[in-house]
Amino acid sequence: MASIIESGWLYLITHFSDFQLACLGSFFLHESVFFLSGLPFIYLERAGWLKKYKIQMKSNTPAAQEKCIVRLLLYHFGVNLPVMLASYPVFRHMGMQSSLPFPSWKVILMQITFYFILEDFIFYWGHRFLHTKWLYKHVHSIHHEYATPFGLTSEYAHPAEILFLGFATIVGPAITGPHLVTLWLWMVLRVLETVEAHCGYHFPWSLSNFLPLYGGADFHDYHHRLLYTKSGNYSSTFTYMDWVFGTDKGYRKLQALKNAGVENGGKQT
Repeated sequence: MASIIESGWLYLITHFSDFQLACLGSFFLHESVFFLSGLPFIYLERAGWLKKYKIQMKSNTPAAQEKCIVRLLLYHFGVNLPVMLASYPVFRHMGMQSSLPFPSWKVILMQITFYFILEDFIFYWGHRFLHTKWLYKHVHSIHHEYATPFGLTSEYAHPAEILFLGFATIVGPAITGPHLVTLWLWMVLRVLETVEAHCGYHFPWSLSNFLPLYGGADFHDYHHRLLYTKSGNYSSTFTYMDWVFGTDKGYRKLQALKNAGVENGGKQT
């Protein structure tokens, strides 16, 4: 398996330049993973499949879903792609490379762990800052147009917010100058995480049921349902920042009431 991956990678680095792979390749990978993981939730919502796992009973109209997709394409080509092109010299200066051999799994795991920790910290404070009155009204309210989120709404935001919070995702790799394969793995994990957090469904197999401190869809859906001044749940991937600063108290109280209701219901039967 490893030899197949290395052969495929060798083909890429011999047929494309570092610039093409780091910029255009990263953009193509992002678009592929984002839309392939996010579009199925639109069809689930329209068809009413797996409805018992839907967090909110309300559904978005096809027009609202289509508006989201059109805006996303504009944002991705008008904001994301130029940022990838502009940030390439920084990554190269910090030592990013694409040549073989790959870094060890230990190095990859350590770097991605660092990226998650740093991204969680920066995202939490940036997101909380966006919920101040002026910034919410003029910037962050666009993301909250969808009180009932679905996977693709994860990247539906004001261009200023895309730049502001996108910084939290790229600052870790920019500091460490990773191998391109590490950068791509980090990108895939982040995209899958944020799509899942906005998907609007909480399944028995959802990662939040098994991984401590992982937020997931139920945690973030609560954030979208409430008024901006009272929402809390500002964390990105893991929820420890909300726990430390007490911004998840409303959500925890709601969970406790739900659990108490389930227990009482079980006793009555």
